[in-house]
Amino acid sequence: MKENKYDQDSFFQKYSQMSRSQQGLEGAGEWHELEKLLPDFTNQRVLDLGCGYGWHCWYAMEHLAKSVIGVDISQKMLDVAKQKHHHPHIAYQNSAMEDLDYQENSFDIVMSSLAFHYINDFQGLVKNISHWLSPGGYFVFSVEHPIFTAQGSQDWYYDENGQILHFPVDNYYYEGKREAHFLGESVIKYHRTLTTYLNTLLENDFIIENVVEPMPPAHMMDLPGMKDEMRRPMMLLIKAQKKL
Repeated sequence: MKENKYDQDSFFQKYSQMSRSQQGLEGAGEWHELEKLLPDFTNQRVLDLGCGYGWHCWYAMEHLAKSVIGVDISQKMLDVAKQKHHHPHIAYQNSAMEDLDYQENSFDIVMSSLAFHYINDFQGLVKNISHWLSPGGYFVFSVEHPIFTAQGSQDWYYDENGQILHFPVDNYYYEGKREAHFLGESVIKYHRTLTTYLNTLLENDFIIENVVEPMPPAHMMDLPGMKDEMRRPMMLLIKAQKKL
């Protein structure tokens, strides 16, 4: 069963209040590093998996992409994307990314932001992406870091006064389903090791060009809790190119 938490009213309302929802790309702490990894979009056919509000779709179109397809399992997300980022060359598709079926060489760039940790079969999805991408095409994505997903709860350990002690890392090599706490609710995510992320790309005709563990940007360091984000990585960014 593919979970679609974002179409639940209470969860969607909480998500809509996040800085990345209200401020767009500049409100996302990892954007200052992810943008550096993005290839030239000029005249490229782009697929955005887990497109959410369509911020990255719009960015691609602003940078002269030929066409963009934004896919999301959440109809509520797509309704906002169509409102905020309508463009004649952006098509939005309501689907779980595991259910997609495109022809070989359908895209020149595939990107995804913080969506793959909701996917059980990462290997199968990457195999499909390799099939959909043209030779020399780029695959750029961000996920929650394996250190962040390993233990499951995704919360700090606190002392009796509520002060942070440390972040738990446990059961790292036991990949699979985790029950995480996000926006005050229980959410199913999937943990996999760094080895799995990287080797899955290598096994599916990709050349890894960049691996980044983004730190919080300097202009966000005064936000509540942001200094603690220097204590462990929360995200992992990867850029790969399909072999010619």
